Amino acid sequence: MRSIRAAAVGAVTLSLALAATACGGGSSTGGGSNDSPKTLTYWASNQGASIEVDKKVLQPELDKFQKQTGIKVKLEVVPWSDLLNRILTATTSGQGPDVLNIGNTWSASPQATGALLPWDAKNFAKIGGRDRFVDSALGSTGAEGKDPAAVPLYSMAYALYYNKKIFADAGIAKPPVTWDELIADGKKISAKGKSVLGAEGGNVSENIHHVFVFAQQHGADFFTSDGKPDFTNDKIVAAVQQYVDLMAKDKVIPTGDAEYAQNQSVSDFAKGKQAMLLWQSATANLTSQGMSDSDYGIAPVPVQSGTPGTGTQVNSMVAGINLAVFKNTRNLDGATKFVKFMTSDDEQKILNTAYSSIPPVKTAQGAAAFNTPANAVLKNTLATSAAALPQVASESQFETTVGTAVKNLFADAAAGRAITTDSVKAELEKAQQQMPAA
Repeated sequence: MRSIRAAAVGAVTLSLALAATACGGGSSTGGGSNDSPKTLTYWASNQGASIEVDKKVLQPELDKFQKQTGIKVKLEVVPWSDLLNRILTATTSGQGPDVLNIGNTWSASPQATGALLPWDAKNFAKIGGRDRFVDSALGSTGAEGKDPAAVPLYSMAYALYYNKKIFADAGIAKPPVTWDELIADGKKISAKGKSVLGAEGGNVSENIHHVFVFAQQHGADFFTSDGKPDFTNDKIVAAVQQYVDLMAKDKVIPTGDAEYAQNQSVSDFAKGKQAMLLWQSATANLTSQGMSDSDYGIAPVPVQSGTPGTGTQVNSMVAGINLAVFKNTRNLDGATKFVKFMTSDDEQKILNTAYSSIPPVKTAQGAAAFNTPANAVLKNTLATSAAALPQVASESQFETTVGTAVKNLFADAAAGRAITTDSVKAELEKAQQQMPAA
């Protein structure tokens, strides 16, 4: 899922047990049709520095699709603060687009409603086959054992971005490999009057992404093997506390970042106010804010010890955007053609270059544009040390409840209140109580 957004908050506890009716303007029988073969509606997520930037990126490609197929695509770029609620509302109200972007971590939630077209072998064959896509991207397309609810469109991973000048001024020769090294470097950076590490403490989904990684590094999962929430086990509590302690105890995250939820930490980094940033595929965003790529370096996100890898060495969630089709679309053939177009090699190169993301299509990923030193870190992370967030039906509620718990803990830390094992466990227990019954 893309982080260039505000937190997806609000009424995400809409009932996901209800099946969709007439989504995308389709038939009430739920089978889809081709009653409106000349038009499509498309909800795109906000990937660029602004909605206007996205329109400038996407509209020429949609015009190209219309020229090739005769199908006009009506585009709406939806802010991240609204997208999840609008998707979940559409799955139950019948008022939705034909094609839409889904943050890949959400895939299993709308999938559970039955509203989305399942990408079985027959449907994958229409767009060139499942084998075109890299395994890590396919791992975040829906619940295990079911046909994917969506097709990968953009792939991203977290990396550590660091300001070369601030590091040099503080006498730091290389980026930190472990969290202990990052904290030690932070003392040197603080002594030079700079902030150390940016965070979006008010952004519930950003919080989830980071505490998920810390949990993996502690050898813990937020859900049991049968899909039940397990937010209060000791390892999860320790993982969440370690992340919040970066502000509360270690003083590397500024207290003001507890209120950040609109990419302010990216702007702080771009303006040279802070030394480090943990972000997904940030190059395009930094460039748009005037930061030269020679001003910063990119390194893997730190681990507890050793080097990134699988298991407790995971250092990123599998981030990205998927492309889904409402099953009741009134232009089923056109929607399928549109997915094929957007995941074609040519379009994958154009779109992922524009957003500094990585193509999930294998053949496009091998293009020279995606073999830069910066992309090498992201590609290697996706291939060797990233893990998918839980692909469970209640994933969207998980993001909201646990992400809010972390937000509350950051607020406590910013206010100078003690962050203890008991206080962390209490917040996580409240989050678990808000989850739907298994």
